[in-house]
Amino acid sequence: MIRAVVFDVGECLVDETREYGTWADWIGVPRHTFAATFGAVIAQGRDYRETFQEFQPGFDLYAERERRAQAGQPEHFGEEDLYPDVRATLRQLRAHGLWLGIAGNQTVRAGKILRQLFTDDVDLIGTSDDWGASKPDPAFFQRVGETVPFGAAEILYVGDRVDNDIAPARLSGMHTAMVRRGPWATIQWMSEDARKLPTLRVESLRELPGAITRFNAREH
Repeated sequence: MIRAVVFDVGECLVDETREYGTWADWIGVPRHTFAATFGAVIAQGRDYRETFQEFQPGFDLYAERERRAQAGQPEHFGEEDLYPDVRATLRQLRAHGLWLGIAGNQTVRAGKILRQLFTDDVDLIGTSDDWGASKPDPAFFQRVGETVPFGAAEILYVGDRVDNDIAPARLSGMHTAMVRRGPWATIQWMSEDARKLPTLRVESLRELPGAITRFNAREH
């Protein structure tokens, strides 16, 4: 049975449209050009960070994050950037008695924002910078498994990417749910792995409570 649900952050809980737009502004590239290049990089199976290299070879994302912060333009997301189904879904899952967590590839700064937004709503908030391991490294999912008070086979990891979320979480023994939104899911949705690997496939997080209930009923 699924007893715990752990969510990815970007393009699962948080719509990153505005944030990537601010990156385009920061490097002086038209937003539509940046977005088109971003999509092309993902479609080619490359790391999204290579998008910056297309415009500025040698671009150091971590160093530029600090430069933005020092310039008073730090990376930021808030309540207005959450997908509209997030709050209601968390409430419903909690009402169903499920243990809830948030764990994704995020900076220390992003982790602080997540805690401001979700401390009262979930049991775990962890980031790659907190843990010293980034998806898809198995060590990241090992840390999730060590933190959640249930076995891996009782955890559902929810994400938007086959490569970073679904495949490695499944290899760790967890159930997975792929949500169809954001650039990665849009590009990967019809791939063989996206159709075969997830335990659940949903168009919206609103579908999760019912899908989990049905799955658990079958397991009985």
